[in-house]
Amino acid sequence: MRGLDGKIAIVTGGGGAIGAATCRRLAAEGARIAVLDVNGDAAQRTADAVAAQHGRAEAFACDISDYDQVQAAIARVVSTLGPVDVLVNNAGWDVFKPFLKTTPAEWQKLIAINLTGALNMHHVVLPGMVERRAGRVVNIASDAARVGSSGEAVYAACKAGLVALSKTLAREHARDGITFNVVCPGPTDTPLFANFLDAAPNREKLQDAFRRSIPLGRIGQPEDLPGAIAFFASDDAVFVTGQVLSVSGGLTMAG
Repeated sequence: MRGLDGKIAIVTGGGGAIGAATCRRLAAEGARIAVLDVNGDAAQRTADAVAAQHGRAEAFACDISDYDQVQAAIARVVSTLGPVDVLVNNAGWDVFKPFLKTTPAEWQKLIAINLTGALNMHHVVLPGMVERRAGRVVNIASDAARVGSSGEAVYAACKAGLVALSKTLAREHARDGITFNVVCPGPTDTPLFANFLDAAPNREKLQDAFRRSIPLGRIGQPEDLPGAIAFFASDDAVFVTGQVLSVSGGLTMAG
């Protein structure tokens, strides 16, 4: 894809399944990757995997829900790699329970990781993009943000907030040459999804129900997401902003 070679890209949650796949794809397009993750060892494993494919990546341990940590991490990224061209807000966490069985402590953790963390990243990274009058932001939300999802009320609310944030910032910063777009995964074969299935009374039955609900007939894989993310991050999407794209095998078909 055009325009990614030599760019500096941050991927939050880069130690996870979708994050790691995204880091590998962006590196393959020539970008230099800052892998941010609360788990420093996981971030380093992703950086090592990128290096094994002859790409360049650096690992940075960072709790994105902590504004001070985000400021320090971005300063290290800029010092190590250079000014940030691409921000992929991918980090996320969920707890699968009916809303009335959740607790305020769980709400706070969900909001801190899924919404406040993204707010922190935008707030710290955007000034540099505004100064250079260029940048690409790709926010990873969820189909739960578009249609709801039983057992994920607070998570869905956070991801819906991320969609609205992206559209608002797309308007605020269009004249600055910065684009904001959203990728919404559906059910994807990640450790988080596996934890959800393991907590169900009938794992195989639930997994089969998910599979049958997806028109393309299978659960998503982490490698299904990076193509859409790389597109929004590239110059091929130079005239695309404020858009939301589901990558979910047709589970959600929204106009």
